[in-house]
Amino acid sequence: MASRILLVEDDPEISEFVAQGLREDGHAVATAINGHEGEKALSSADWDLIVLDWWLPGPDGLSLLQRLRGSGKTTPVLFLTARDAVAQRVEGLKAGADDYLCKPFAYEEFLARVEALLRRGPSAPTSIWRHLDLVLDLSQNRAERAGKPLNLATREQALLHFFLRHPGEVLTRARLYERVWDETYDGQSNTLEVHVMELRKKLEAHGPRLIHTVRGKGYLLGGPVPPEGI
Repeated sequence: MASRILLVEDDPEISEFVAQGLREDGHAVATAINGHEGEKALSSADWDLIVLDWWLPGPDGLSLLQRLRGSGKTTPVLFLTARDAVAQRVEGLKAGADDYLCKPFAYEEFLARVEALLRRGPSAPTSIWRHLDLVLDLSQNRAERAGKPLNLATREQALLHFFLRHPGEVLTRARLYERVWDETYDGQSNTLEVHVMELRKKLEAHGPRLIHTVRGKGYLLGGPVPPEGI
């Protein structure tokens, strides 16, 4: 059975060359030429592998990757990009990429990496998330801080899970509404603030504050001492 591969690449020559090569090697390939098309393809179907450019019109490849991982999907992702600095490769891998190949590239090497990722398949999603003395075990629906159990409501657990996926990152209200409530933030609802307040109350019963408010931006899961400027 042919593997289903999504190629998100805005350079038409590279896209055509890579897609044709993959099809000749027996794979079923769909292409997207910008971030908006890529985002739609990612949400509308399941893929065996995603080949992703970093620089894209619309949402860039890194944003698409972060949204994919934020949704819990573990589909293998190969970054194919001209961004070849070590710091950029590290950033891509930390964001959830499984492999990283810089342009220009030899098709033989590209194909070998594709086949290796397809053999590996999706990694098993972790069920245990940790941050300092905070632990969330999704398989057991159990959360604790400093060894003390936390009685979290369903939405509080989902909110904490999203924070644990993005420690040290400022999460906007719009993003939190989109990912935790699956709703668009209307700029007026205080639902998020109420849930953050309740979650903080339960966490801070066993230690100092970890969820910090970033004025005018959103929230951040950090350490007991808030980052400078918050």
